[in-house]
Amino acid sequence: MNDNSNNNSEADTSSLFASVILSALSTETTLPRFLVRLLAWWTSNLPCAFVGIAECTQGNWKFVAQQGRHTAAPPWGVASQSLDSRQPTRHASWAFYPIQLPASDSSSQTDWMFAIEWARLPSPKIQYLVDCLVGGIVAWQSFQSRARDVERMTQILNVAADWHTHLDLDRLLESIALAATKLLSGDRASIFLWDKSAKELVGHPALGIEGKPLRIPDNAGLAGAVLRSLEPRRWDRSDPSDEVNRRVDQTLSYRTDSLVAVPLIDQRGKGMGVFEVLNHRLGKFSREDERDLVELARHASAALANTQQIARLVETRDRLTQDAINQVQLVGDSPQLQTLKATIQRVGNTDLAVLLLGENGTGKEVVSRQIHYQSRRRHEPFIAVNCAAITETLLESELFGHEKGAFTDAHDTRIGKFELANGGTLFLDEIGDMSLAGQAKLLRVLEEKVVVRVGGSSPIPVNVRVIAATNQNLVSMVQSKKFREDLYFRLTVVTLNLPPLRERREDILALADFFMSMFCQKIGRNKPEWSAPAKRRLSAHEWPGNVRELRNVVERIAYLTTEDVIDEQQVDFVRSPRMDRSETSALDTSQTLAEATEKFQTQFIEQHILAAGKNVTLAAEKLGLQRSNLYRKMKLLGMKPPE
Repeated sequence: MNDNSNNNSEADTSSLFASVILSALSTETTLPRFLVRLLAWWTSNLPCAFVGIAECTQGNWKFVAQQGRHTAAPPWGVASQSLDSRQPTRHASWAFYPIQLPASDSSSQTDWMFAIEWARLPSPKIQYLVDCLVGGIVAWQSFQSRARDVERMTQILNVAADWHTHLDLDRLLESIALAATKLLSGDRASIFLWDKSAKELVGHPALGIEGKPLRIPDNAGLAGAVLRSLEPRRWDRSDPSDEVNRRVDQTLSYRTDSLVAVPLIDQRGKGMGVFEVLNHRLGKFSREDERDLVELARHASAALANTQQIARLVETRDRLTQDAINQVQLVGDSPQLQTLKATIQRVGNTDLAVLLLGENGTGKEVVSRQIHYQSRRRHEPFIAVNCAAITETLLESELFGHEKGAFTDAHDTRIGKFELANGGTLFLDEIGDMSLAGQAKLLRVLEEKVVVRVGGSSPIPVNVRVIAATNQNLVSMVQSKKFREDLYFRLTVVTLNLPPLRERREDILALADFFMSMFCQKIGRNKPEWSAPAKRRLSAHEWPGNVRELRNVVERIAYLTTEDVIDEQQVDFVRSPRMDRSETSALDTSQTLAEATEKFQTQFIEQHILAAGKNVTLAAEKLGLQRSNLYRKMKLLGMKPPE
């Protein structure tokens, strides 16, 4: 009995830690904060005085993240032995577990040490929790890498869509350079075009090169090396060899401390120049930065070659748009979803204002992006704003922008969300949480189609399609004077009600399979199959958190299971805090006991039939009845047999 109790306790502990990891994956955007949150769980739930993750640099150990206070100095010599042997090691109250993380595109393999000082000896199965910790770190890195890739794709899409409008070379070069410095967090950019006959690289006016073109020998410095090899190069001050052409620095009164340079290649595969970004704000450029600049240079080369290359640029833009569309699919074939898709198709290619209504987690932002990509604005920006996250004092600055010096912290001019979305779509989520003062300012902009930045006086025309969303009852809010009636009618030209997942159960398995494919591709594992009991368990659940809850359940299964077939025990639900309240408040105390019993039996049988895929024989077996007895019971309750 004690063994079973211990096993259950360890399983509960592992499950709790897994839940913390999953929660931190979706909320923590920096690795130190992610690690501290995980370590805090150890000190709060296990008998350890101190826990930390350390790395060894040139023989010196340093904690990357830590929690608690150690009572004795860590025996780093023992830690070094553990790192060399790749085996867990204990010494007195200390225990060390080597952590080996896979190499990413931007770094070599990472060797860390998980160090614990125990207040009392732990379970011998503590290694499983360490493995969970390592898995969580790897998952976080993968999650952040994917998020960065999506952001990069969107930025390049927006930039590429703008380049074809420039017919003036200098304006085009300035636009390319500005995009590169922003994307790569650089200080400035230089674009050198090759004058082959003069054997010179010509730096045209751009970020960092003002006035007359700057001419340098085409074999000088790192730029010359890139042109000769047609291979990208990175350099920073840690490199013992200085390949930077310091004559350029002297000419421009500038000091280069780090740079990444890539070739500009024409459609025949021949070099046509060099694209450089200089002085990363954090010290040096990464391999991802190099990859991003190569992608930007590919678009820039096409735009620079001649105006006939616009078609190629548009083709790339369309591919990136399609990639973005694929990220926000509406999965399912239920009648409700088919109706929603048809409505989106009808209203997509218009400029009508749309209001999306539905519970949390039903996919309002996904639908808003679908509307955007169905419209002629699909190649223009899509900007999402969470109105609930903006305080009233910052609302005007956030939406409309501000001029430098408009208020105490306005150190620079800032473009507001309306200007950023100009030509495209602005998605205003949680519109019901906007203050009445904010609603008045929003209404003015929607009617006049101009914004005035805070501290400014010039009206700026904006061409923006607005899609709003809320999970609140706006009609009730209008009646109680919490939402402006004129704004309500301005936003509700078209209203779409998004059905909760429990009302379109036909889509549950398709969504689960879609999410499983997505997560397995992300983490590089083969997609497992769903067992029949697992499918029934998914179909029978009420899904109070809707599609978002289903996504989280599948993500947890994808990351924490290794089997080729998912059984029903692995389909675990997190109980919604709303359920207890709703279950209690939903009771109709005006019914007699017989009426309430009859209603419960009807709902109970309906759920079993749905979970069994409308197979009455299977449902009867689960209910412990003969098939004929179930049909007889359904007839007594006035229920129709499933079609």
